[in-house]
Amino acid sequence: MAEAGGAEAGGAVSAGAVSALRPRLAALGRRLAAPRAAGGDDTFLAKGSATLDKLKDLCNEGKEHPSTLLQLYTQAVLDITYSEENQLVDEDFPEESSLQKVKELISVLSEPEDLVRECSINEEPINILGAELLECLYWRKGALLYMHCHTAKERSEWLQENIAIFKKCLNDGVHYLMKMLSFRCPLQLNEDVSLQDKDTAKLLSEGIFSDTHLLAMMYSGEMCYWGLRLCGEGRQESVETIGSVSNSDLGCRSQSVPLDFRETGKNMLMKYVAACEGPLRGRGWNTTTAKEMLCYFATSRN
Repeated sequence: MAEAGGAEAGGAVSAGAVSALRPRLAALGRRLAAPRAAGGDDTFLAKGSATLDKLKDLCNEGKEHPSTLLQLYTQAVLDITYSEENQLVDEDFPEESSLQKVKELISVLSEPEDLVRECSINEEPINILGAELLECLYWRKGALLYMHCHTAKERSEWLQENIAIFKKCLNDGVHYLMKMLSFRCPLQLNEDVSLQDKDTAKLLSEGIFSDTHLLAMMYSGEMCYWGLRLCGEGRQESVETIGSVSNSDLGCRSQSVPLDFRETGKNMLMKYVAACEGPLRGRGWNTTTAKEMLCYFATSRN
């Protein structure tokens, strides 16, 4: 009886996953159709299309474990939205439309975690999707806001009229990148851990598992620098004030906790510089800009 009950529960979860997936697959299909209709069909769109077709077949069969379906869905989301992000970059984030597009892409990149919760799977997203896919999702959200802000900060008139929105974009972007850096625990170095490459061991003990982790530190520090230089101290506005901006202009997925730009930026850039000038010395990583920003954090005051 217990085995039968377990099978029934598993089948219900699987059926729930398929039911929740179908409208999302249709939505991804529409996202895929738009660039193709305009004549675009790059490698990532092709990969996304193939994954989407595979997912539809698996859903029709109804035999695959929900975790497999959700992981494939996440990969399709990453591939299809990457093509759209590249288009935004190529168009230099059009002033009149890019903010809405960024909001839309962040919403789509948040769907996999929403789907895990919606499927009534009594597991955290990391146990279903895995650390690597979650890191990709949060890196993409944070890097997208970084690129948007990198362009927006040069538009003085827009910046003057939309400083609260700009500040919220920075705040959210740093939060996403910090979340990305949190999914894997730093390696604890002790007598039981034996790594021949001491530089690698040092990086892993600092939570730096790839070049992307290092870039996330630099991007976070740079966004904090922009925030402090262009918006003032990151912690002075209330959550309610920033939250009201985010709800109307950035969507409900925005992060609501305001950052201390100075302290957060300093911590991130110090880790970046320590890695680049320590274990990664001579590997082509530049610390000049990071050091200039650290100097600004140390000497500037409102």
